[in-house]
Amino acid sequence: MSPPLILLTGATGYVGGRLMRRLEEPGGRVRCLARRPEFLQARVGPQTEVARGDVLDAASLGPALRGVEVAYYLVHSMGSTGNFEEQDRQAARNFAAAARAAGVRRIVYLGGLGADVPELSPHLRSRHEVGDILRESGVPVIEFRASIVIGSGSLSFELVRALVERLPVMVTPRWVQVVAQPIGINDLLEYLLAAMTLSDRDDPPGRPSAENDAARPAVAPGHQIYEIGGPDVVAYADLMREYARQRGLRRWMIPVPVLTPRLSSLWLGLVTPVYARVGRKLIDSIRHPTVVRDRAALEKFAVRPVGVRAAIAQALRREDREFAETHWAGAVSSAGEPRQWGGVRLGNRLIDTRSVVVAVPAEKAFAPLQRIGGTTGWYFGNWLWRVRGWLDLVVGGVGMRRGRRHPSELRVGEAVDCWRVEEFVPGRRLRLVAEMNLPGRAWLEFEVVPAGEGARITQTAMFDPHGLAGLAYWYGIWPLHELVFAGMVRQIGHRAVAAAARSTIASAAVRE
Repeated sequence: MSPPLILLTGATGYVGGRLMRRLEEPGGRVRCLARRPEFLQARVGPQTEVARGDVLDAASLGPALRGVEVAYYLVHSMGSTGNFEEQDRQAARNFAAAARAAGVRRIVYLGGLGADVPELSPHLRSRHEVGDILRESGVPVIEFRASIVIGSGSLSFELVRALVERLPVMVTPRWVQVVAQPIGINDLLEYLLAAMTLSDRDDPPGRPSAENDAARPAVAPGHQIYEIGGPDVVAYADLMREYARQRGLRRWMIPVPVLTPRLSSLWLGLVTPVYARVGRKLIDSIRHPTVVRDRAALEKFAVRPVGVRAAIAQALRREDREFAETHWAGAVSSAGEPRQWGGVRLGNRLIDTRSVVVAVPAEKAFAPLQRIGGTTGWYFGNWLWRVRGWLDLVVGGVGMRRGRRHPSELRVGEAVDCWRVEEFVPGRRLRLVAEMNLPGRAWLEFEVVPAGEGARITQTAMFDPHGLAGLAYWYGIWPLHELVFAGMVRQIGHRAVAAAARSTIASAAVRE
């Protein structure tokens, strides 16, 4: 018998990307749902299908779910700029109805820990509501509720890492003392994988305790909710102290009684990769204790999660390799839904093109472009790029702090600071689409072609303005374009020549 067909949503995200690789390992049949299949195609294995679809577009889900036995629902709207709760509701309704119509045997859903109380944050309340909507379909749902996920590239770990690495002295608001029960990414993946083959019995083996009975949420037969976490109950402050200990850093924390979620999110946006829109939702959630009250998962599954110390050590081993397998900002949804312009067609494209010819082969001329952004920077006027990023953060944009997954590798669909890779042809072309707040749409494209005995590097900035605001923006910053874009292409050419010269010297030294 062939293995069951599995549908995975959220494959561009942090957890989904790692789960995809685990599902592919034993030769599993995996189909990934993606709004932009071209962003995911380069990441999947040769046997994995990529189906175009959007959970907010009900008509697109039927073909993607055809023949599927188990569906993983790892979708949420944390990066949304609008009413994320309504978007989450509509997405869950669409997916639940399509899964029922397709005869899906089981839905596995990853939600968030937190007691169902009136003061629960909108984000956690929405996560619980999505589980309820999925169960209303009648398709059996296995819901895992998790708190902080510790792993290189996870939102929480990157937050802790950035604060500790960059700030010897930290002014800490009250939310850093609220307790949680973190779980390592590897243990979370083990739970998600085990759910695929879980027996249909509802209750865990053995006689549950009275405490478990009181804590366990009531669900209809065929469904189950499992609260999962490691053995340690800690606060963000404890995570920062443990991270500092393992990194050999001495850090001081100064508590302050009042720091609103908005001010905290702006503060995080200035010193961490977490931009304000996501930061507000994150802080709203971690102001509430997120601990495991029901231990049914330990009775039902063979997974034994590691503690905080071991989970951070595992994450640091990944950090020592300078990149993570997946990153929270790599999700296509991390920048929110693409901005809509009320039916206005944006076709008045404004273009700024500059080029330079260098006396090196095309493949060597392209090398600096593969390293653009992140710790390398943008080759000219980096302080101006940072100022632009700060302004974007203030108005709820992504800013410039997302960095990039790897210092020299690129793939379609991943984030590079305030941009996302839209097209990548190694040695030939790189096109980035802007995800900052703009009165229009913007792209930055680089192309390298042979030119005589050398190569021509062409840099093109494109902008589709929205009305007068868009035109005013473009022409208002034209003097900066003249400075920055001219300097960029010039410095890229200089870097290409210098790198080629170093390579030639190194090769000559090896021959000698």
